Amino acid sequence: MSRRHAILIGIVFVIIAAIYWTVPYLTGGIIDYAGITMLLSLGVAMCLMVWVLFAGTARS
Repeated sequence: MSRRHAILIGIVFVIIAAIYWTVPYLTGGIIDYAGITMLLSLGVAMCLMVWVLFAGTARS
């Protein structure tokens, strides 16, 4: 695994947040801004966490 994988893990949550915003926007539903904010922050946190874990592991 590499830093590229860490970025991809974070991007997955950002994409889910984009879908979470897009579907209600297009269908006329209620947009949950708190949920979108939480998913975006979760994506950033997961990316940073995985990046740190990969940086701290021994290279073999």
